[in-house]
Amino acid sequence: MKQEPTLQVSEAVHETDCVLPIAEDGIKAGFPSPAQDEALDTIDLNRELIRHPEATFYARVDGDSLREAGICDGDLVVIDKALRASDGDYVAAFIDGEFTLKQFVTDPDGQGAWLMPANPDYAPIRVGSENQFQIWGVLTYTIKKLCKR
Repeated sequence: MKQEPTLQVSEAVHETDCVLPIAEDGIKAGFPSPAQDEALDTIDLNRELIRHPEATFYARVDGDSLREAGICDGDLVVIDKALRASDGDYVAAFIDGEFTLKQFVTDPDGQGAWLMPANPDYAPIRVGSENQFQIWGVLTYTIKKLCKR
């Protein structure tokens, strides 16, 4: 009898919204432009980043197998369990007793799939009928800490 994989996820508390200002027109990353104080609107990141609150959780990346995809050790990722994974999506997967974050790539013949790293130090993982395998969720966003203090 197969045992369902479990991942410890803390329960979220949604008592208040966190609405912050946003420069909706963007901020130039090239040549500076005049300040537009009046252009500020507001944004609630939970509403922006989460489509299915009841099926979404955050996870902290542990490792560097997706480094070249810009998903790095210590980043926070938003994982949506309600989305069906498509070819090329980054996923949280359970394979043979372990959870991993990788890119999901299907074989052209439809007979199998691969969990692909984005770091040459790691080998692709072939997924076949002999594996205990489940896609746990689709990564929808990565949140990075840039300031080191």
